[in-house]
Amino acid sequence: MSDCREKVVVAMSGGVDSSVAACLLQEQGYDVMGLFMRVGVDPPEPTGDADSAPKRREKQGCCSASDAHDAKFVAGLLGVPFYALNFQEDFDRIIDYFADEYARGRTPNPCVVCNDRLKFGKICDYADAVGAKYIATGHYARVGSENGKNILMRARDSSKDQSYVLFGIDPKVLDRLLFPLGDLLKSEVRAIADANALPNHDKPDSVEICFVPDNDYARVVRERRPDAFVPGDVVSADGRVLGQHDGIANYTIGQRRGLGISGPKPIYVTQLNIVDNTVGVAEVDGLFSGSLLADKVSFFVNERRSPFRALVKIRYLHKATPAMIHPLKAGRVRVEFDEPQRAVTPGQAVVFYDGDVVVGGGWIEKAEPASIEANSATSS
Repeated sequence: MSDCREKVVVAMSGGVDSSVAACLLQEQGYDVMGLFMRVGVDPPEPTGDADSAPKRREKQGCCSASDAHDAKFVAGLLGVPFYALNFQEDFDRIIDYFADEYARGRTPNPCVVCNDRLKFGKICDYADAVGAKYIATGHYARVGSENGKNILMRARDSSKDQSYVLFGIDPKVLDRLLFPLGDLLKSEVRAIADANALPNHDKPDSVEICFVPDNDYARVVRERRPDAFVPGDVVSADGRVLGQHDGIANYTIGQRRGLGISGPKPIYVTQLNIVDNTVGVAEVDGLFSGSLLADKVSFFVNERRSPFRALVKIRYLHKATPAMIHPLKAGRVRVEFDEPQRAVTPGQAVVFYDGDVVVGGGWIEKAEPASIEANSATSS
């Protein structure tokens, strides 16, 4: 048990994970302070007294008024200070990014951007303001050490590991970051919550993007970027017009439903071309790519200037696959997969692993067919 009473700011979202994180840190002797981020996203909420145990909703997002109620209630049970800060203006820019990416024919990852800009940006600023040495969250990830330097690692619970969505945080933040759940299974976390009589011990996990609780992404984009919904052609790989689409922002790579096109075999979205406003489609074989280009690449473990092998994830639920990484100029890399991968999607993050260690990551710029050689762009 810690005897230094170091102050730690815990990002409390109202869910079971961040609540248990706060509980564990308090048990370890830290001086815990709870912080809730108000982002101005408030779907219809159940009513209830602020001092009463929270009521459950069937569908869960995060950062809503109901979640604030849950977080405040748990902080009260633990007897720790609790503050809610208004990050609505900053969060509004993340929603703009979300809409802009869809308008550009890319599929955004707002959770990665939120972690980078808000959770591990603004919270660090707040921790500095209150004299807190550490910050903590309920993410499933670990902070390790290599050659005297802190490194980001996968969680023990591989089914809940969230290191993928944390690749973009400033490496300097790792020196003050605590992940109390990194060595725990989800079942163990819920058991701890139950043993400590936390009322959200059985609260469902957040599964939706918090500002899209109804999963209607197009509605959010239409509200902010209505010019992204210009009708155009749906074309096959050989250039034949197969039908019409009602706006590129309605589609993402790998999508099968909603195309309004029938054929002897299923067809999928394989390209979104904003230059000529076309949606490219093909049968399932057309979904596979042998390599990709990524930009805005950063490294946690020593910047790599020579080709290296790594395990690579191209989306949150993707099983990491072996690949060769070829560093290029201007913060770009080419990733060559050992085996072609399905639905490589521009706008998503690509993250590199050495075992459990997060080496680095970037943003997928474009997918490439398997025939393109890595050395063809070493001068680019």
